[in-house]
Amino acid sequence: MARAQTPFVFGEVLFDRFPDGHIVLGGAPFNVAWHLQAFGQAPVFISRVGDDPLGRRIRGAMQAWGLSTAGLQLDSRHPTGTVEVQFNDGEPAYDIVFGRAYDHIDGAGLPPGVPALLYHGTLALRCADSHRALEALKAAHEVPIFVDVNLRPPWWDAETTHAALAAAAWAKLNTDELALLTDAGKALEDNALDLLQRHALELLIVTRGERGAMVIGADGETTVVAPPPAQPVVDTVGAGDAFSSAFTLGLLQRWPLELTLDRAQDFASAIVGVRGATVQDRGFYQPFIEQWGLLDS
Repeated sequence: MARAQTPFVFGEVLFDRFPDGHIVLGGAPFNVAWHLQAFGQAPVFISRVGDDPLGRRIRGAMQAWGLSTAGLQLDSRHPTGTVEVQFNDGEPAYDIVFGRAYDHIDGAGLPPGVPALLYHGTLALRCADSHRALEALKAAHEVPIFVDVNLRPPWWDAETTHAALAAAAWAKLNTDELALLTDAGKALEDNALDLLQRHALELLIVTRGERGAMVIGADGETTVVAPPPAQPVVDTVGAGDAFSSAFTLGLLQRWPLELTLDRAQDFASAIVGVRGATVQDRGFYQPFIEQWGLLDS
């Protein structure tokens, strides 16, 4: 049985496959669960992998990290998720291959436990099977929901995305995604407020790349956080996922909003200083654990 403060994290886990044969483990929900595990939150990650070498590699990585596999389903019909990465004149192009195991999460095979909150993205909603599984999870647990919007053409539609936001307490998206879901002729702040009010969200987070993030509360108050000006950048992949994980951590720990946002920005800034979306060195997390008082939580 999962402990009362356990977050449930639902969605895709996959490998990015590069032309030279190199593969990188990721998927926004997986990255968030990975960081939360490092911070001692014992998340239950709910996804599905194929009965293949990549699926076994994912399970092994989770076990080595101490991340629960109670919600990791095994699929004998569909292969483990992959993204085929190609480069055209130096610019990357991504094919998020459809019909992978995480598209077919089974609502009848959800793990036991009582979550403190539910985090999910929007990519896994592209297939009816996983969409139904998420709805079953919501029906089984009336807990607050954090939606991390991730619009990847052609794998999204406005109706599904707005429905997910309508069920959420908190949501995060970037400026491009905000423009796609609102009136492109309005200012960013107005669009953010419109989206928040449309779905009665408690908080809406709009990430702005190197400019940090803007957060609007239900009272209309806006808070802005920004990275340090001299921040070293090695790789921006996974910065948004890092922000989401630290923000989720703040919700679980009941930190004040401004403190949560500052810590989320600090952690995202640290992640862009290393290669990749996740870090396998526990020492990377230790300063945050000590500074944030997680040893005592």
